[in-house]
Amino acid sequence: MPIRDLKAQIARLPEQPGVYLFSNGLGETLYVGKARTLRERVRSYLGAYGTSPRIDALLNEASGLEVIITDSVVEALALENNLIKQRAPKFNILLRDDKTYPYLQLTTGEAYPRVLVARRVNSRDGHAYAGPFMPASLARKTMSLTHTLFGIRSCNEVITGERGRPCLEFEIKRCVAPCVSGLCSEDEYAVAVEHTKLFLEGRNDELLSTLRERMAGAAADERFEQAAQLRDAVRTIETLRTRQQKMAGPELGDRDAFGLKIGPAGAIVQVFQMRRGRVVERVELVTEAATPGPGGAEDAGRSAGAVPAAAAETRAFAAPDGTTSPECAILQAAIQQFYADRVAPPEVHIPVPLPGADTELLEKWLSTQAERRVRLVVPKRGEKRGLLDLAARNAEVAYQGRFNENVAAHYDALETLRVVLALPSIPRRVECFDISTIQGSETVASMVVCEDGRMKRSEYRKYRIRGSATEVPGGVRTTEGTPAPAVANNDVAAMQEVVFRRYRKLLEAGGPFPDVVLIDGGKGQLSAAYEALEQLGLANLVAVGIAKKEELLFTRDRPEPIALPTGSPALLLIQRIRDEAHRFAVTFHRQSRAKRDLRSDLDVIHGIGPRRRKALLTTFGSLAGVRRATREELERVVGRKTADVVLSHLAAGGRAS
Repeated sequence: MPIRDLKAQIARLPEQPGVYLFSNGLGETLYVGKARTLRERVRSYLGAYGTSPRIDALLNEASGLEVIITDSVVEALALENNLIKQRAPKFNILLRDDKTYPYLQLTTGEAYPRVLVARRVNSRDGHAYAGPFMPASLARKTMSLTHTLFGIRSCNEVITGERGRPCLEFEIKRCVAPCVSGLCSEDEYAVAVEHTKLFLEGRNDELLSTLRERMAGAAADERFEQAAQLRDAVRTIETLRTRQQKMAGPELGDRDAFGLKIGPAGAIVQVFQMRRGRVVERVELVTEAATPGPGGAEDAGRSAGAVPAAAAETRAFAAPDGTTSPECAILQAAIQQFYADRVAPPEVHIPVPLPGADTELLEKWLSTQAERRVRLVVPKRGEKRGLLDLAARNAEVAYQGRFNENVAAHYDALETLRVVLALPSIPRRVECFDISTIQGSETVASMVVCEDGRMKRSEYRKYRIRGSATEVPGGVRTTEGTPAPAVANNDVAAMQEVVFRRYRKLLEAGGPFPDVVLIDGGKGQLSAAYEALEQLGLANLVAVGIAKKEELLFTRDRPEPIALPTGSPALLLIQRIRDEAHRFAVTFHRQSRAKRDLRSDLDVIHGIGPRRRKALLTTFGSLAGVRRATREELERVVGRKTADVVLSHLAAGGRAS
C-alpha cells in the first residue's frame, strides 16, 4: 500500500489537534479529516486496511500527506468544514453539500433587532454575525441566553410601542417588552442590543463577573431557581469563551496571514487565506536558501523545485539580494511571488514590519493589482494576531517535516544560544578547545569545529604545547625549546598558548573566524583565552567557558554563570561539541605517550640517527648491551667521534627531558 511509504512521516507528526489531508500522486485531495491528536489519528490508518471498502480504496490511492495544526479541536472542526466545502474530496461523504455550521445573526438593520440562526453570512445586509457555532445546538443555547440575559425579543411583530400589554415572554423575564412603550423605550432597548452584541463578540469577562455576583446574591437570598438559571448562564458563557477559534469569524473578513520559519536548511512561508471570515486555503512557499545571498534569487529558484501538497499549494521561491534582515528579505520575495498571479485581499498580515520604503512600494503595487487599497499589517493582539501565530506554528511544523529533522533541532539549539549569549546572529560556527595532560607530561591540545550543528572533522586541529615565549605572550623559554614547567603543568597557560597560536594563524589566513569560541574550563581558562585574543586584536570574538560537572557557562560580560535547563537542546549541543574536543585531545595525548614510551635514550644523542641506532641495537641486542660495550666495540660500529659522544652521554646517566 502507498500509505506504508508515509510511515516515517507519520511518526514525526505533532501530537496536537489539527486537520490531516491525504492526496494522490497528482496532488489532488482525496480526504480531509480532523484529529484531537494528529499523530495518533493518522497512525491508525496504518492498520485500518480491510475495515471497509471505502477505507481500502483510500489507502490504495493515498500517496501524500499534509497536516495543518490548530489550537483546539473546535478550530480543527471548523477548518475541516471549510476545506471540504472548498475542495470537495471524493472520499468525504459528509459536509460536501451547501450546508455549514450555523451563525447567529443580530438584525441590527432593523429598528428593534432580534437574534436569529443563520446558515450564511451576508456582509452587505447591515446585520451583525457571530460564529460559526459547533455543535449546532450551541447556537440555539446562545440565542436563548440572549433572551434570558438581555431581554432581546424573539417575536416577529412589527414594533410600534403601542401594544396594550406585553406577552408571556415578558412575564417569564425573557423579553424587556419593547412593544409596550411604558415598559421599555427605544433607547433602553438599544442598550440591551449593545450588550448582546458585546456578548456575541466574546467580550464577556466583565459580564461573567456580574453574573457570578448576581448568582451569589440569589443563593444568599434563597432564590435558588434564579441562582440555578444564572449558574447555567455562566457555564454557557464559559463554554463559548473556551470555544473561541480562529478558523472562522465573520468579523475577520478577507485577509491573508503569512507565517515564516527560517533555518539553516532553508525557509518556509505558509499563507492562510481567509475569505468571508473563513480559512479556505493554505499555500506553502519553500526555498532551500535560508538567507539571501549573492545570486540567491536565481540559485534558490533552481534548487527548490515545486512539490505537490495536499493541504496547500507548494512553490519554490527565492529571497532577493539586499542588506535587510533575512526575515524581511524573504517576506518581500514571498509577497511578490505569491501575488504575482493573485488578487490581494484588503489586508495582508505579516509577522515582522518591513522597512518603510519597501512597505509603501509593496502596498502601492498590491493596490494597483487589486484596484483598491491593500494594507500590510503587523497585528499585535487579538484574533488577528492569533491567526498569524497559527500560520507561524504551521510553518515550523512544515519545516521540520520537509527538511532534515536533526537540522531543525540544531537550528532551535543555535537560536537558543543566540538568545542566551545575546549574540547579534545565530552562532553557525563554533570552535572548541581542550587541553589534555598527565602531570605536565606530553601536554597537548585539540580544536574541533562545529558548523550549523554538525561537526566538521576536516577542520579539526591538534597542538603540542611548546611553552616558548614566541608562542605565549609573556611565556618562558627553555634552552632545548621544550615546554617550560610553568606552561606544561598549567592548563590555563596551555590554553592561552593554543588560542594564541590558532588565531594568529587564522588572522594571517584571513579567516573564517568563529561566531563562538568554546573553552573547556572555567573562569581561569576563559580569561587566558581572552588574553591571547587581546594580544592579537581579536577581543571582539565571543568566548564562552563550560565547567565540568556543574555544566555552567561562563562569559566575560556576566559575573554569574549561565545555567541552561537539563535536557535543553542548546546545552546538549554544547556538551556534544565539548565531549568531541575532549575525545580528540585524549586520543592525541595517548598517541604522544605511546611514541614517547617507544623512544630510546639513543634517540636524543647527537649524531645518532635511525641507521646508527639500528646498528647499535642489532650488534649489542639492547640499550643495556650498549652500556656494557667497550670503546673499541663501539668504534667498530659508529666510529671514534660518535663512540665518544655515546660514552659521554651514558656516563652522565641523563635521559633527555
